[in-house]
Amino acid sequence: MLVMEEQLKYLSLHDPLTGLYNRAYFEEEMRRLGSGRFSPVGIVICDVDGLKLINDSVGHDKGDALLIAAAEVITKAFRTNDMIARIGGDEFAILIPNGNIDTVEKACQRVKEQINIYNGTSPEFTLKISIGYAVSSDSVINMEGLFKEADNNMYREKISHRQNIYGTVVQDLAKALETKDFIKEGHADRIQKLVIRLAEVSGLPEKRYVKDLNLFARYHDVGKAGIPEYILFKREPLTNTEMATIRQHCDIGYRIAQSAPELLPIADWILKHQEWWNGEGYPLGLKGEEIPLECRIMSIVDAYDAMTNNRPYRKAMSREEAVKELERLAGSQFDPELVKLFIETIMEEENL
Repeated sequence: MLVMEEQLKYLSLHDPLTGLYNRAYFEEEMRRLGSGRFSPVGIVICDVDGLKLINDSVGHDKGDALLIAAAEVITKAFRTNDMIARIGGDEFAILIPNGNIDTVEKACQRVKEQINIYNGTSPEFTLKISIGYAVSSDSVINMEGLFKEADNNMYREKISHRQNIYGTVVQDLAKALETKDFIKEGHADRIQKLVIRLAEVSGLPEKRYVKDLNLFARYHDVGKAGIPEYILFKREPLTNTEMATIRQHCDIGYRIAQSAPELLPIADWILKHQEWWNGEGYPLGLKGEEIPLECRIMSIVDAYDAMTNNRPYRKAMSREEAVKELERLAGSQFDPELVKLFIETIMEEENL
């Protein structure tokens, strides 16, 4: 009975995921330290950057793993008598009794050093943490005001490197696709070259296609980082449920691109790159010229590259077989005029 009571008490005071103290205990300690007996008191707020994007794109298991890593990194940076708690989904707070400004600043620097050590191990997702702190200056401490000051400082840091945060997460998602062996070595380079050439002959202005289409070629399937491998590589026909799952990758990719300033210009293309000329594609059922020209170009090039290179679930077609398949699908899946341009211009000029 005593053991059970101890377990229940532990659970009431600790975060079940990280094992750190929870918000309830943190608030209790805030009240205790506000007495002034432990002055000066420092508060450090650490917020894991990009967690929502990871959760939304590849699932909470990956996000939870990053939170556990963050908890370990933060714990290594502080003294044993400092109180570390997870107080929100992506937020940690540390109370530092008898902690002057020098003590607190050195602790924050150690957090950054531990982050660098962790990232040096080449984890699946790079750990980035925004940090803010505040230190009391009076013997009578307004702990709520001190917490708010530290929290505001953390958000200022987060805002200052927001673009870098999401750029890193997107790069990690692309790396996750490569790890899954979905993006084959050279795939992005091959389709970038073909997409740019087809864009040229189809009349797209240069300023529109060079940078944005290069990004599109690399990240059009970024949403597939959140699709289970057994579906991506299944040899047998997909079930209706599995097909519905894989069709989510356009929406997932769109949300990722909307969150990443670098990818925002191509977010709409990522959403619509699986639309078919005859309206039978997804997710919106667009048809004909309702589909952005960039998406119509990508669908042809991506299909050709997929057909002519080995995939885990099938062997590559010959160039001739792939051309026949493009011709067969012209007018249904693909823009027929672009298919003609691709075959007549690209295939001949590049001597593929």
